[in-house]
Amino acid sequence: MTMKITVFGATGGVGREVVRQALDAGHEVTAVVRDPSRLPVPAHERLHVATVTDVTDVEAVLPVVSGRDAVVSALGAANNKQARAKPIAGPALSAITSAMDRAGVRPLSAVSAAPVGPLPEGAGIFTRAVVFPLLRRLLRDVYADLADMEAAMAASGTRWTAVRPPMLQNKPRTGTYRRAIDANVPGGRVIPRADVADALLATLTDPACAGHAVGVAS
Repeated sequence: MTMKITVFGATGGVGREVVRQALDAGHEVTAVVRDPSRLPVPAHERLHVATVTDVTDVEAVLPVVSGRDAVVSALGAANNKQARAKPIAGPALSAITSAMDRAGVRPLSAVSAAPVGPLPEGAGIFTRAVVFPLLRRLLRDVYADLADMEAAMAASGTRWTAVRPPMLQNKPRTGTYRRAIDANVPGGRVIPRADVADALLATLTDPACAGHAVGVAS
């Protein structure tokens, strides 16, 4: 089934992969950007580029979600300093879900991060005592922003899924990644951005993922 999909954060590493893969799958894509020149995707008859300078403004977001079948968000702060100065994921998803509720659009997938979720089942003492606590401390503002994002999604009327990957890699899509619903993948340390994009698109139509956070990893 082909859909009309709006993609927020379309110029980022995961976002551009979502756009490419959605087009390859035959979907019609609206790529939401602040600067169209930063979208490294060739022109396509099913690609529409929409410039929105403030994705935390419900009224600005409403036109790009109205009439669509689904929404994907790859929004997130690039680093802890940026997240501390101006959180983006939480405020943006609050606006996006409000706009989706008004427009009657329900399927939503958004990229989060593994450390926002629980420790993986069977995690060793080094992971429990060192890796996760260190990550959560070093990037606490990034993860706080993503936690706010997940809370905004859960409070909305959307059929939402938060996809939680570990460390991202610039490698080709494999399609063979693992996933765990409401959990992190045991032993999952890395995943290609292209596989995260695959997961974001796949969860839009997977009823088992609706209303859940889904851990993904190679």
